Amino acid sequence: MARPPKLLAVLLGLSLSAAAPGLPVHAAEQVVFVSGAFRRSIPVADLEHLAQTGEARGLLRDVLHFSRQDPASVSKLLNQQLSLPLVLTSRLLSTRIGEALLQRLAGIFAPLRAPQMGVQAIRGALITGLANGNGSLTATGFLQAYPAQELAVNIPALLGVIGKASSISDLVRFFSESPLDGLRGDGAVKPGSGDQSKTGSKTDSTSESSPAAPVPAP
Repeated sequence: MARPPKLLAVLLGLSLSAAAPGLPVHAAEQVVFVSGAFRRSIPVADLEHLAQTGEARGLLRDVLHFSRQDPASVSKLLNQQLSLPLVLTSRLLSTRIGEALLQRLAGIFAPLRAPQMGVQAIRGALITGLANGNGSLTATGFLQAYPAQELAVNIPALLGVIGKASSISDLVRFFSESPLDGLRGDGAVKPGSGDQSKTGSKTDSTSESSPAAPVPAP
């Protein structure tokens, strides 16, 4: 019974990726960290090796050593699962809120050769990755479903987000709530807003301008 929804989600993810020109359907092979003219690439295979064994190798080992990061902690982070319902997620990503969320993510992660396709690539990777993981997604699962060989990571944008969050839950909250800022208050009346004050002033002025009831003669 669970296979049809999963198959549908996989096909949906692949179609979203294939529908975007310049985005062939295959997994990411390199994660490219970019800051201006600076570029450094780390093979996805090395990230997968770290996730599976807890041991870093190659440039990734040097980066972790230089930044004083514990490989075991990074391995745990790579294996941390995010559980989301497939159908609900695919629907949410097609809403205004979903588009706003994807736009924010695409400002950090995008195909190196086609950055304008960042939104489509993330949407396809999320849906396909969740389908492959039976409703759960890890960092390596996302990379395996990403429809571009080179995934560029905007270092300044990433550091800006990290600076606003002290934990994974804070990051999730940042990405899920901040896109709502531009969608909230569209025609809605907030407590203490001008609309309420106008309503109150209108009521006051009406009561002041209304003539007093005549007093009956004795």
